[in-house]
Amino acid sequence: MVRPLNFIPSCLLLLAPQLPSAMARQRFEDVFPCIRSELIDHITAQGMPKEAIQWYTNNLNYNVPGGKLNRGISVVDSFQVLKGTTLTEDEYQKAAILGWCVELLQAFFLVSDDVMDSSITRRGQPCWYKNPEVGLIAINDAFMLESAIYHLIKSRFRQESYYVDLLELFHETTYQTEMGQLIDLITAPEDHVDLSKFNLTKHRLIVVYKTAFYSFYLPVALSMYMAGIPDSYPSPVSPNETVKPFDVALSILLQIGEYFQIQDDFLDYHVPPELLGKVGTDILDNKCSWVINTALAVRGTLSATRKTEIRAILDENYGRKDGEKEARVKAVLKELDIAEIYNEYEEGVYAKLKGEIEKIPEGPGLGLRRDVFTKFLGKIYKRQK
Repeated sequence: MVRPLNFIPSCLLLLAPQLPSAMARQRFEDVFPCIRSELIDHITAQGMPKEAIQWYTNNLNYNVPGGKLNRGISVVDSFQVLKGTTLTEDEYQKAAILGWCVELLQAFFLVSDDVMDSSITRRGQPCWYKNPEVGLIAINDAFMLESAIYHLIKSRFRQESYYVDLLELFHETTYQTEMGQLIDLITAPEDHVDLSKFNLTKHRLIVVYKTAFYSFYLPVALSMYMAGIPDSYPSPVSPNETVKPFDVALSILLQIGEYFQIQDDFLDYHVPPELLGKVGTDILDNKCSWVINTALAVRGTLSATRKTEIRAILDENYGRKDGEKEARVKAVLKELDIAEIYNEYEEGVYAKLKGEIEKIPEGPGLGLRRDVFTKFLGKIYKRQK
């Protein structure tokens, strides 16, 4: 059965302003069965056999709803801030659908990434391709997760003035993320360690393209299109100046995304598993992380002889599946005082971002709001896991 564009499933009619975070998450999760039903109904209408329909259902259930859902919920939260009033049922539905499109994109990336990295587990269960009956069929399953995004956008947003903007944004973001993945794969393959390929410039490219565009800019840009924010408008506080809100959002959110990933890299090295909630494996896995790149770049007051010794230790021990070698790397990182370097970085980037956010002009009428960015920054600053 193909539903009309204005169809609102009963499980979406859950209006409750100012929901606590747990209830907000539950409300967002309650949308997924409706989206899944639409996708299953669609392939059923194409005459697909029962086993294909069941396979696709299993693919959706296994790979899409199990994560933190931060990206998807950020679409709803950002739209709420930009609108400035309680969302109507229809507005919540549309924002949540776009949020789940972001989660579908995430699932597409993760299923693909796990195959490329030969990963074992994801979200506390075997990676999708590691299920015996799945194997490399996971590649096609990843394609289907991605294609589901465009079916949903067409079925729910084709009549909207920003329909093409949504399509272009998802396509461009996907391409950017794939560029980042390419740099990561050829720079730091898990089975071949070559620290001469590492540097902080390359790390930033990987972070911005592989993570920041789709995790931070995409959710906010989607909400901005929904809110009807134009490409430019006169500044509400300085009418002779022009605000380009998407450029402003991109600049701030890519910096927040870079900060988030650098923080993630540092926590993987520095925070004990009982606090982090997982065992950090970046050193063992030859990750091109901020920590190793910063160590390679540190000059300080070390003698030339000690710098040579440190580089030899890192070359010989980084990226090896050996606990003793990992310990040697950590000893070097402690000697170089990576924790203090990180603390200085965090305070500096936080102050810089706060300053840039404060410069966003606010006034009456529809426009960019500082709260969109302060909410992101507040969730990240000084986090420990």
